[in-house]
Amino acid sequence: MMKQFGDTARNNSSGAFTMRIVISDGPLGVNWQHASETCEFLGDVFALHHAKGGSDYTDARHSIIYLVNELLENAIKFRVPGAIRIDCSLEDGNFELTVSNDTAPEVATRFQALIEEIISRDPGELLIERIEANAADESSSGSGLGLLTLMNDYGARLGWDFISSTSGAAVTLSTHAALTLN
Repeated sequence: MMKQFGDTARNNSSGAFTMRIVISDGPLGVNWQHASETCEFLGDVFALHHAKGGSDYTDARHSIIYLVNELLENAIKFRVPGAIRIDCSLEDGNFELTVSNDTAPEVATRFQALIEEIISRDPGELLIERIEANAADESSSGSGLGLLTLMNDYGARLGWDFISSTSGAAVTLSTHAALTLN
């Protein structure tokens, strides 16, 4: 069974500049360093490609790195063992990203409740509320601050697909994001 939330439509054509990276569990496992190095790499590659048209390399690189980092760290933090797949494309200043991983059903259910709140409210107002709540309770986590920052400060368009396995052991989560680069 599939559930969708937010903006899951992808607009880049098959002629877009694309890249796929799969981070697989291996002897060393998947860790935070994978996120940092992957984000830097994708930021460099896609910003360089974007800058060929005379656009601002530095701003594009920063935006891409922040977006990829946020979604990849969430995938690493909330996944069950297995690969993480990253699909990126760039066409006419539109950068699109999909990060897919498996997660536990109970984690998917909690995340869906958070997403419903995020997409039903003004991201700027909710961002301020969450910042204040986190300041008051340092043990607070899972507040969606990163997603809200992407939406509010970067204008990211976000969407999510949740596909339940027939065994019920895991849910495949694909997080979609799109940014308009300057």
